[in-house]
Amino acid sequence: MRDYFVSLLSSTTSDILLFVYSILRRSLNEVTIGGMTPEEMADLVHLRRARDLMDRDYAEPLDVPVMARAALMSPAHFSRKFRAAYGETPYAYLMTRRIERAKALLRKGMSVTDACVAVGCTSLGSFSSRFTEIVGETPSQYRARDHSDWEAIPSCVSMILTRPRRMAIPV
Repeated sequence: MRDYFVSLLSSTTSDILLFVYSILRRSLNEVTIGGMTPEEMADLVHLRRARDLMDRDYAEPLDVPVMARAALMSPAHFSRKFRAAYGETPYAYLMTRRIERAKALLRKGMSVTDACVAVGCTSLGSFSSRFTEIVGETPSQYRARDHSDWEAIPSCVSMILTRPRRMAIPV
């Protein structure tokens, strides 16, 4: 008789455990952290890896397939996910970082051509056009301005204050 109850109890216990496990598994799949699913969090980690690559190697010849490989994604999927996560395309982000670095070099007195090459741009015309689009003035005008007021500000603060912002182009 005891064996019967033990077998009944063990089968009931295993059924209960399986039921609890299935509920927990379903709820874990629906768990979100900050409103994000685990898959979205993993994508964000991979996107951050590509963004770190752009921040670190901005002067290198980076293109979307290289950045996508860093994020372990296809180029099209990477571009869509990056834009959804950061609000701009990977190339726009890279160019904004390059312009940010170019602004620092121009403030130090480097020539426009040297700054263009130093930040990884291969075309001076494209660099100047993009610089003007983002900053609102040509690289030569920016370089000619007096930047002595920024010397007293710590570099970590000036980096944030001088970060390029995309300018709205009047139509």
